[in-house]
Amino acid sequence: MTTLTLDTPILDATDDTLARPLPSAIADARADVLSAAADLLAIPDAGLVKPWDWIGGSEEEVRYGAYRAAEALELAEIEARTLVSAGDASERRAALVVGPATAARWELHGLLVPLDDALLDADPGGGEWSIRQTLGHTINSQRGYGWGSAYWLGQTYDVADATLPKGAPESYWDGFPDEETSEAEGDLAALRARLDAILDLCGERFGGLPDERLQLGSRWSGYAVTIGFRLGRWSSHFREHAIQIEKTFALLGHIPNEQARLVRNLLASYGRAESVVFGRAGTGVDAAVDRVARGAAEARETTASARAAAEA
Repeated sequence: MTTLTLDTPILDATDDTLARPLPSAIADARADVLSAAADLLAIPDAGLVKPWDWIGGSEEEVRYGAYRAAEALELAEIEARTLVSAGDASERRAALVVGPATAARWELHGLLVPLDDALLDADPGGGEWSIRQTLGHTINSQRGYGWGSAYWLGQTYDVADATLPKGAPESYWDGFPDEETSEAEGDLAALRARLDAILDLCGERFGGLPDERLQLGSRWSGYAVTIGFRLGRWSSHFREHAIQIEKTFALLGHIPNEQARLVRNLLASYGRAESVVFGRAGTGVDAAVDRVARGAAEARETTASARAAAEA
């Protein structure tokens, strides 16, 4: 079980026996796909058009290695879905609702991994947020979704309507970090790790919620909504701020090169594969996790081969 003192409200409001920790094979898969991304970013422009004798035996351009790696992940996604669907058909809805959040997370990583730390604090002008400010808010809001949902779970309101109280008392938020300071500290690697940590914790603790608890009443931005609505907002929020970061790129005059675009495609493909198993449990999931991990390992081997060809 994950134990983070900062996020004890989440831990206290959720059942240890229903927790779904991130499988070690997925941690390995993430390392493999990030290694693949590093290989792609290391390929110079001239290397992209060099010949590459790929695993199928035909000679293609090195840049096809990036697409071939993504294809391996897409096949892993397809086969993982088949394995899961052949397993426990009674899987809880909560896991299905939070799964898209990890796909959105990896789409965001696709923008961030190729980025230079120097752009974190560049001022886009016009009162718009820097990339650091956007990431601090994104991390802090995900933590807020966790803390807030934990509060509402503890209230057990049967319906989401106007009779609900406005929200948790101010004292509930004592110790909650500030998005402009503690959440936004560090380099890009630190920010990305902080984002991963809170989303993984939320997936672990909320993915196993019983279906009936998704219908409990809560609030979001003042509106009466269900707990299930709050969980479904995770993915939208990540995508909202990924778009904001793209707009910031435009304001800063930052144009990602081809290698960065290839990395984004690669990581988005991985995220869709991981979404099949994120927060899930039951028959078929272990085999699906293994399939995703093997797809990531193949992606790593493919890009390593392509990079070697580019550098030859």
